[in-house]
Amino acid sequence: MNRRTDAIEPAYFEALYAADPDPWRFASSAYEKEKYAATLAALPPRRFADALEVGCSIGILTAQLAPRCDRLLALDVAKSALAQARARCPAVRFERRRIPQAWPPGRFDLILLSEMLYYLDAAGISETAARAANALQLGGCALMVHYLGETDYPVTGDQAAELFVHAAAQFGLSPGFALRTPGYRIDRLDRAPPG
Repeated sequence: MNRRTDAIEPAYFEALYAADPDPWRFASSAYEKEKYAATLAALPPRRFADALEVGCSIGILTAQLAPRCDRLLALDVAKSALAQARARCPAVRFERRRIPQAWPPGRFDLILLSEMLYYLDAAGISETAARAANALQLGGCALMVHYLGETDYPVTGDQAAELFVHAAAQFGLSPGFALRTPGYRIDRLDRAPPG
């Protein structure tokens, strides 16, 4: 399989959602249901005041995350995916943004990057890690989820996670949790609380 070398453009995702409103079966897959449960279990057992979800797609995980957040900002590049997510989660704030170029302003105590980093190239992952680290409050965490199967994306799930962890370490984020299954991996990076 030939691997793409450049970050994947937003038009790629719009075409996927135009052909199928749920191209990855987020709403019906047993794999996705189990992975979402593991993702939520990997979070610290507390509420989050200000959370950011990058790559929310049609909002299935967003709907499960929202009850644990006072405020949740969810982002995606695909307009049609965001329309579904807004209908599913009317209390959540959604914005169409391309990361890392259009990183949102604000500070967050949770940044969730679920199955989206490997759509970026290595430079984009490093920039995303820097932006996330700079936006993360003391005591906050960044949680990444990566599919480990074969794809033609610019980097593999393992490469994406390792690039992000390496870049974020330069800004004071340290590993707080890791889980690896045959299909995916979850990595949580923590910023030490004040004091």
